[in-house]
Amino acid sequence: ETEPLTSKKDVSGCSKGEDCKENGLLVRNPKSALRPVEDSNKVHASQGDKGEAAQISNGYSGVQSSVPCNGEQQLMELEDRETWSKKIDFLLSVIGYAVDLGNVWRFPYICYQNGGGAFLIPYTIMAIFGGIPLFYMELALGQYHRNGCISIWRKICPIFKGIGFAICIIDLYVASYYNTIMAWAFYYLISSFTAELPWTSCTNPWNTGNCTNYFSKDNVTWSRHSISPAEEFYTRQVLQVHRSNGLDDLGGISWQLTLCLLLIFTIVYFSIWKGVKTSGKVVWVTATFPYIILFILLVRGATLPGAWRGVLYYLKPNWQKLLATEVWVDAAAQIFFSLGPGFGVLLAYASYNKFHNNCYQDALVTSTVNCLTSFVSGFVIFTVLGYMAEMRHEDVSEVAKDTGPSLLFITYAEAIANMPASTFFAIIFFLMLLTLGLDSTFAGLEGVITGVLDEFPHVWGKRRELFVLGLTIVCFLGSLATLTFGGAYVVKLFEEYATGPAVLTVVFLEAVAVSWFYGITQFCNDVKEMLGSAPGWYWRVCWVAISPLFLLFVTCSFLSNPPELRLFDYDYPYWTTVVGYCIGTSSIIFIPIYMVYRLVITPGTLKERILKSITPETATEIPFGDIRLNAV
Repeated sequence: ETEPLTSKKDVSGCSKGEDCKENGLLVRNPKSALRPVEDSNKVHASQGDKGEAAQISNGYSGVQSSVPCNGEQQLMELEDRETWSKKIDFLLSVIGYAVDLGNVWRFPYICYQNGGGAFLIPYTIMAIFGGIPLFYMELALGQYHRNGCISIWRKICPIFKGIGFAICIIDLYVASYYNTIMAWAFYYLISSFTAELPWTSCTNPWNTGNCTNYFSKDNVTWSRHSISPAEEFYTRQVLQVHRSNGLDDLGGISWQLTLCLLLIFTIVYFSIWKGVKTSGKVVWVTATFPYIILFILLVRGATLPGAWRGVLYYLKPNWQKLLATEVWVDAAAQIFFSLGPGFGVLLAYASYNKFHNNCYQDALVTSTVNCLTSFVSGFVIFTVLGYMAEMRHEDVSEVAKDTGPSLLFITYAEAIANMPASTFFAIIFFLMLLTLGLDSTFAGLEGVITGVLDEFPHVWGKRRELFVLGLTIVCFLGSLATLTFGGAYVVKLFEEYATGPAVLTVVFLEAVAVSWFYGITQFCNDVKEMLGSAPGWYWRVCWVAISPLFLLFVTCSFLSNPPELRLFDYDYPYWTTVVGYCIGTSSIIFIPIYMVYRLVITPGTLKERILKSITPETATEIPFGDIRLNAV
């Protein structure tokens, strides 16, 4: 019998084991064995447990009542999930998330440190077999199940739901230090609106006797005790690290940086408070503006004297480096953290796509754009480093000793200050850093927001603006330690320990849960249902074996050789390594805690509990509108 589901026919009740219709919804009895697919007459085997809430794969939420199917059954009102206004909004958001400050400074530094042009070989291999497959997997999971990082596990493997909570904690850690780096850039931006940039001379109140301006017209000798005015501006005026003795004595809070960070979080709040409809418009500026500036800086850098020296140093291959294990570890870590799976962002952004969106094409386009941006950024940085080496009469390796944010805020800032039209280039450069960071912050917080709102729709579903406000306040308060005079030491500690091993562990378990517990065959069938064709053997092999091994390799390498931290003249004491591992563990500890909790609350024998905990929960209410269901 074929009948529209929107039929006005009243259903007063139905017998046990039958499906019934109510208010345009297909309400299935818990023991019903059929689940219709929205665009065909196929039916699939369904798994479900009576009395448990579930959310279904086409983006709608439903609650299954423990009461048998009758006229008194309570139903939730199902609403369409918010979607992107345009496809380009999604692409720009993902590109803006993946392309961040790390593309500008981390990739060029790691590239020249690990063999220059030869490094591109392990980088490309790791991208093809590790980074891109994981990137594609998260986009497909988010788009098919249309849930955030917490509730999505009910449909994949419920016992791994702790991964979602771990992701949220990691995102909060990132927000607590990443935005502080943007506050530094904002301070530089404000300081750039002067005829003479303040980091060009040694006559300022914060300068010391070691300040040496080798760009001055006088004959100046650069000694090993010499400090550039740009370095003193960064360390003594912006960070004020000389007023701190290290992590055990951070000193007071910088009110200037606090105001900068407050303004940044204000911008972030009003960009994401209404959801992807507003943030999708903001990224038209924050995701495209950096490319305009990168092009301008690339052209300017290429015309500087000595630029060729920097490019040669950047790309000259050292083939012997390929025999070193750490080069391959660095390549794997760089591509992984550049593409950014494991932060819940790709799941959240893809969940707002239309069901049949071509996420395969999106994964290839966005990951390719991200890798090319990293490569081009190297030319932007190293043309300027070559210019610096020419001016100092030193080798490029001496100029390029600065790593991390120091490469941007000291070396590059100093080079800009000594170019013609320095004020203009300083303003656009630090604006670029701000926009690079902003859309990554939008993405990180959206991963938390979508995860929590999808998990607790009754509490926060209609109160998104209030929840986002509370979240931004928590992130601001959590950033206070990084705003102290020793805040740069805290940023370095969080950057190395709070996110690295924790995210690697999260994505490793995610890949295992999807490929081995949910099943690679089922996952490929889900992709086929969305795209019309199933992934080939290459993707299957990567998801089942290569990508998990890739993650295990990087994680074990990190744990076996923890980084020895040093910033400026401060060597981190041994106890900071213990603190760092404790911070990293504080997020992933939610995974085993939830596993134990899940097994405790699940009824039955231990075997039954385990089987129920690894079996996906499936929804039982599916809105079809005017689509007809053909039942045999």
